[in-house]
Amino acid sequence: MSAALPTVPWDSLAEAGTLARAHPDGIVDLSVGTPVDPVPPFIRQALASAAAAPGYPTTHGTPELREAAVGALERRHGVTGLPADAVLPTIGSKEFVAWLPTLLGLGASDLVVIPSLAYPTYEVGVQLAGARLLRADSTVAIGPERPALVWLNSPANPTGQVLPPEHLRKVVDWARSRGTLVVSDECYLTLGYAEPPVSVLHPSVCGGSFDGVLAVHSLSKCSSLAGYRAGFVTGDPALVARLLATRRHAGMIVPRPVQAAMTAALSDDSHVAGQRARFAARRDALRPALLAAGFRIDHSAAGLYLWTTRDEPAWDTVAWFAARGILVAPGTFYGPTGDRHVRIALTASDERIAAAAARLA
Repeated sequence: MSAALPTVPWDSLAEAGTLARAHPDGIVDLSVGTPVDPVPPFIRQALASAAAAPGYPTTHGTPELREAAVGALERRHGVTGLPADAVLPTIGSKEFVAWLPTLLGLGASDLVVIPSLAYPTYEVGVQLAGARLLRADSTVAIGPERPALVWLNSPANPTGQVLPPEHLRKVVDWARSRGTLVVSDECYLTLGYAEPPVSVLHPSVCGGSFDGVLAVHSLSKCSSLAGYRAGFVTGDPALVARLLATRRHAGMIVPRPVQAAMTAALSDDSHVAGQRARFAARRDALRPALLAAGFRIDHSAAGLYLWTTRDEPAWDTVAWFAARGILVAPGTFYGPTGDRHVRIALTASDERIAAAAARLA
């Protein structure tokens, strides 16, 4: 199966990267969403405090971790009534996205719907399971067939689009009427700017019932824990129990020290607000520079990216930026309809963001 998978798209940026690195003031790499800000000291201390853990950790996570996740979702996002047993830690969110169709036992007879513009791992997960893929942004576009799984992503990667509660509720109601599972990738939920994002588990969306709905969360962006591989999935208790049983067999376990770090991170909101403020400041520095340079910014109401175009082929725009020492990602990485946009990440230091803005000017 792996032989049929596509190459990692970022490998195709090598030539543009070489050009950007030739800039006299060095490269400004805005092509990937990897955090650059330090891990908060109290999270590092929590990690170290659990270092003497010779035994196997639990796949379900510690009770303290699951309670902390429930508390964070309620405080930060208004999710109420979620049982702690319905939280399952994951080794980051990417592995869960990639393996969920397989863990659910989907195959050639099953249809999986992903957004028209989506992070490549959604498609890879469908391929790993041998299922069928449909890119669609509305239930109307799906047609009469009953999908096994519908992926949502709000705030979206790469576009930064925020789906309003009314739209999310419509998708959930539509899926429940067909016995279709809805899974919402909410890794950027804490990073709202122009529009407040809403979780699929919020009562205004799910109606107070978690049946047939899952939400995927990551601590990579809000807590700078990409290097820890720290995430979790929650929602429908029966589905979480089913996934737990499978993951126990497969050895998909978050290390005990990482679980301790996650518990600390999920118990504190001040560092999340501080990280959001840092990204917002970088966004405020880049947006006017892009607009002044003749670009249009679409969506980009939340998240880590600016979805940008000047109505030319995406790779032409990549080359234009690379000539100025700035590396960005072509929209074609995320689907055919991204062929005239580029994705610009906010995950660079304040100094590098300022350098990019100056070069655009």
